[in-house]
Amino acid sequence: MKTISVHGQLGDSQILVGESFLNYKKYLPTNQVVVITDTAVNSIYGKYFADYPIIEIGLGEQSKNLDTVATAIGRMLELKIDRKGFVLAVGGGIVTDVAGFVASIYQRGIGFGFVSGTLLSQVDASVGGKNGVNFDGFKNMVGTFNQPKFVICDPQMLTTLQPEQLNCGFAEIVKHTLIADRAMFEYLEKNAEKALKLDLNVIETLVENSVNIKSAIVNRDEKEQGERRKLNLGHTYGHAAEKVLKVSHGNAVSLGLVVSARLSVMRGLLSQSDADRIVNLLQALNLPTVINGDKQAIYNALEMDKKREGSQINFVLMRGIGEVVIEKIDINELKNIEL
Repeated sequence: MKTISVHGQLGDSQILVGESFLNYKKYLPTNQVVVITDTAVNSIYGKYFADYPIIEIGLGEQSKNLDTVATAIGRMLELKIDRKGFVLAVGGGIVTDVAGFVASIYQRGIGFGFVSGTLLSQVDASVGGKNGVNFDGFKNMVGTFNQPKFVICDPQMLTTLQPEQLNCGFAEIVKHTLIADRAMFEYLEKNAEKALKLDLNVIETLVENSVNIKSAIVNRDEKEQGERRKLNLGHTYGHAAEKVLKVSHGNAVSLGLVVSARLSVMRGLLSQSDADRIVNLLQALNLPTVINGDKQAIYNALEMDKKREGSQINFVLMRGIGEVVIEKIDINELKNIEL
């Protein structure tokens, strides 16, 4: 097991890569615990958490909203959870986003921790202290920065996932290598097939590397005032594509990475050969690189992005593989990208 620390203004978080989820009790600071999970995870793992009351939320982005938050808080009030209580989220990124937000606002904030049940949440969603929900169809419009006390990343939990769920995580892993680790990008090129087969050594290497990259950035910029914006690589366009095309987060990020790569080539930052390698790796991981849908609607959604300033938007571009730069672009530039 590897322990990686994230240092936040309100407290530190310990990311436990390779820890068994069965050991979760030793990390709980109190017996006044409520578990938040979703219907799918509860059906598989609920019996392991039955010592505590379970709040079950629905599946998918449609459940990541303020109504779900209100229902969870209402249940916690019924359970008489006080300020010494603790929320344990068990599941993927939607569960951890909702649970972290609920804990952060309940009675002005109580402790929380995650048992991260998907590849996406292990490498991205549960790491870094962003918690929040969608509003009116727009991603993460209501939220907080607040660190979980711990995050358990058990690779054995990934064996119950569907391929589409794994793809979401692989997109974020590719993103992290593009931001800060050319050698790991090359490792992933060589081991894509093993990664898809959930080879334990490969998966633990990829999860640990992603957590190291993200935690190092978060430690330097917890609240996205500067460097943390690098983690938006593929996400500005990806969030718009996710909303319009109704595709998974991973598929949307994959499309966003292709857009960023091609815009980087157009601006002379990235070679065409490296852009081709990025596309080839995404395809090897069964991720999409071509849009099937309304591109104009995606541009319209980009105009609602919370990071937009007039017609300008901060966009993460690639200066080679393993290095990125943030530049202001005009949203209209994206209309020239063939995808």
